[in-house]
Amino acid sequence: MKTLDLITIGRAGVDLYGAQVGGRLEDMGSFRKYIGGSPTNIACGTARLGLKSALVTRVGDEHMGRFIREELVREGVDVRGVKTDPERLTALVILGIRDEEQFPLIFYRENCADMALCEADIDEGFIAEARSVLATGTHLSHPRTEAAVLKALKLARKHGAKTALDIDYRPNLWGVAGHGAGESRFVESAKVTAKLQSTLHFFDLIVGTEEEFHIAGGSTDTLAALRAVRGVTAATLVCKRGARGAVAFDGPIPGSLDEGQAGPGFPIEVFNVLGAGDGFFSGLMKGWLDGETWPRALEYANACGAFAVSRHGCTPAYPSLDELRFFLKRGIVRPDLRNDAELEQIHWSTNRKGDWSSLRTFAFDHRAQLEEMAGYTAAKGGAFKELCLKAALRVAGGRPGYGILCDSRIGRRALHAASGTGLWIGRPCEWPGSRPLELEPELGPDCGGLEEWARENVVKVLCFCHPDDAAGMRAEQEATVKRLFTAARHNGLEFLLEIIPSKVGPVDDTTTATLIRQFYAAGIFPDWWKLEPMKTRAAWQNAIAAIEANDARTRGIVVLGLDAPEAQLAASFEVAAGFDLVKGFAVGRTVFGDVARGWMAGDLADAEAVAEMASRYARLCEIWDRARAAAREKAA
Repeated sequence: MKTLDLITIGRAGVDLYGAQVGGRLEDMGSFRKYIGGSPTNIACGTARLGLKSALVTRVGDEHMGRFIREELVREGVDVRGVKTDPERLTALVILGIRDEEQFPLIFYRENCADMALCEADIDEGFIAEARSVLATGTHLSHPRTEAAVLKALKLARKHGAKTALDIDYRPNLWGVAGHGAGESRFVESAKVTAKLQSTLHFFDLIVGTEEEFHIAGGSTDTLAALRAVRGVTAATLVCKRGARGAVAFDGPIPGSLDEGQAGPGFPIEVFNVLGAGDGFFSGLMKGWLDGETWPRALEYANACGAFAVSRHGCTPAYPSLDELRFFLKRGIVRPDLRNDAELEQIHWSTNRKGDWSSLRTFAFDHRAQLEEMAGYTAAKGGAFKELCLKAALRVAGGRPGYGILCDSRIGRRALHAASGTGLWIGRPCEWPGSRPLELEPELGPDCGGLEEWARENVVKVLCFCHPDDAAGMRAEQEATVKRLFTAARHNGLEFLLEIIPSKVGPVDDTTTATLIRQFYAAGIFPDWWKLEPMKTRAAWQNAIAAIEANDARTRGIVVLGLDAPEAQLAASFEVAAGFDLVKGFAVGRTVFGDVARGWMAGDLADAEAVAEMASRYARLCEIWDRARAAAREKAA
């Protein structure tokens, strides 16, 4: 049974991309970390387009290897074929964007993990699951990796899978250029040409730039090179021509490249060509495996390549299927796609990682409430929040769907300890009780402090606001929220907006919905909304309609507790759970309030405090789960 659409084989490394654009690699001040390597990028790019993709490679038994494996899982790529090599380090690449034509890069691949791939790593049963197998040229450059690739290709043929080659010619990875020539795309080599030509008959599809077909065909005349390749393989040949698009040849090579089958191109601004070919191949594989015509498949490929050259990084730039469809239907609004606000919102919201369809949150991000308690000190406050974390982890028990809200000012140790536990982690930014809204000083005036945040932290801000606010108050608060939202997106952090109008003025069934529309009109698109419990279905319906009219892809809503007793929370959960967009709750003082006062006074030991908070948190989780189950049973 074919459970996989595609298996890619070959390079897997970590790309360290210079964050500054226009400068020399020597002068880079900071870098952004992404997964990289052509087959790794293609596996992720095709997974984003809805294909069931897998990767066969090796990574090191260290932090970078674990990063690749975890990121692949987040992208939806099957990692059964990713082997951990205890003796070698994961490959690294350092890259920069100098201008539209210069993209310096340095490969750190000396005896790296992926080049230790061997025949024993190729499992026949795994290959048999795939509709197609894609190899890249780099892994034909060494006898050991070549043997692994050839074994996979032969097994693919045996089990009826299509085969594809990304020529992916990097002269220095073939040993025909020096370490400093990572940017070089072509150096003539009869040895490389002979090696490639000895394998081309294994493939049904071969893709490369004109320079890559030059090395495969042994000629710097593109048509002559293509004819030389045609002489040893019946594969469809797809030649990429940069800004002129690409052409496909599934038969004899004609007298002009322009006579090949082509798809529409997209005149966009070139920002970064690195990884563009992998984006192109991702779109091409989607079309090819879906049985589209070559012009249609090339349209997908050209569009995916256009996304790649317009954004920073390789895999992070590639589109989701929804994004691709939207782009092909709507067309180009501005040539610098990364600055197309509507497109970027779809890109962001359709490529978020993690399943948070249910979210039960223990909120202990409170600061002022703890500081006002008798017996409080900064040290005791921090220690108490570590106890809160222990209670949350006890209830979660390693299961998905649980989270915390924790601050950095008092709860820094708990916040950092929560990282990597599997909990959803929200982190507040507002100065407690401020109106007009003020942010925590640690963020800085431009919110640049977010650069230091762990990438799994969700930016949370509470805004006390009301539709009847004076124009000046509304404008000031919206500007602060917008500044924080923009900085969160820039740093790849999800954003939660909490609004509490009842603390400002009277509320009715339209109050919250009105505020939601106002924030969207200000250009703020929260990943999460945190809303106070509304007593009527009409109020919830109005709020949800306001969200869905502006952002059909929001993560959802969590209901806050406002220190309500359990019985009152149960009643509010019963109403909220009837709406699918409400994913859960975020409750704090109901869980920890009495416990904190007792512990601060010395009346409760650590273990007793943890046990009591875990019991209260677990009861709330059960109340929510029962309310959700009852609502779904009623709807069914």
